[in-house]
Amino acid sequence: MHEAGARAVPTGLLQWGRFREHSAARASVWVLGVVAAACALAPLVAPYDFDRIDLDSLRQPPSFAHLMGTDDLGRDVLTRMLFGGRVSIVIGVLAAVVGTTVGTAIGALAGFYGRFVDGALMRMTDVAYSIPTLPLLIVLSSYAHAKVGAMVLIIGFLSWMTTARVVRAEVLSIREREFVEAARGLGATSARILLQHVLPNVLGPVFVGATLAVGNAIVVESALSFLGLGVQPPTPTWGNMLMDSQATMATKPWLTLFPGLSILVVVLAVNFIGEGLQQLLLPKVEKEAT
Repeated sequence: MHEAGARAVPTGLLQWGRFREHSAARASVWVLGVVAAACALAPLVAPYDFDRIDLDSLRQPPSFAHLMGTDDLGRDVLTRMLFGGRVSIVIGVLAAVVGTTVGTAIGALAGFYGRFVDGALMRMTDVAYSIPTLPLLIVLSSYAHAKVGAMVLIIGFLSWMTTARVVRAEVLSIREREFVEAARGLGATSARILLQHVLPNVLGPVFVGATLAVGNAIVVESALSFLGLGVQPPTPTWGNMLMDSQATMATKPWLTLFPGLSILVVVLAVNFIGEGLQQLLLPKVEKEAT
């Protein structure tokens, strides 16, 4: 009795334990939390206004007065990093939500209903895959006037295809299981079966994919801003800070180093968290393999 009780560990705790075993994912949660909190609290913790111009402090290297130096207009780089992070992270998260939502809906409908619906939606997915993403992003961004909402929709609606294929594959497997057949036997409608019985069982892969999509969206936004097609100055983002500093990369390296390092750290943290979340699925995979 004592041994049986000792082994009766809740599944959620076992899964959380597997996540915690991924040391990079555990550290990434803290890193991402600190960065997100600092950016969210930028109006309270930033030492200056992000658009404050000081012509007496042009291109100053890091110092006690300006911990990350100043840019070509004497603006404090640390302040602009904090405010720029708010924009870059928000765009990344919201674009990932849009792309994941669209991909999940298309993949679920294709996998559950099959036949004509599956064929039509998967051909649409193949066509979307065949379109060169970066040139299309550039064209659409040039017409979107670089608004945050427009950037979210553009990046989101061009990043749903992988999620759609993953969800479709999961739904194709789940729809044939006994609990789905039992729900059909009890007279449940197709919509109810899909929403209440099938979709909850594909949330694991969806969450992992959404996490990885955040990092991809931040990179895409930064690339567009670097090309001058993202959110426009004076509103800072990490991408347009890199664009502004490209002429002085060799002589004023701090102007490039800090925004570039921030993008690298956040994207790596998000990807490591995604890998950690995959650990939650390993027990299921191992069980099915045996």
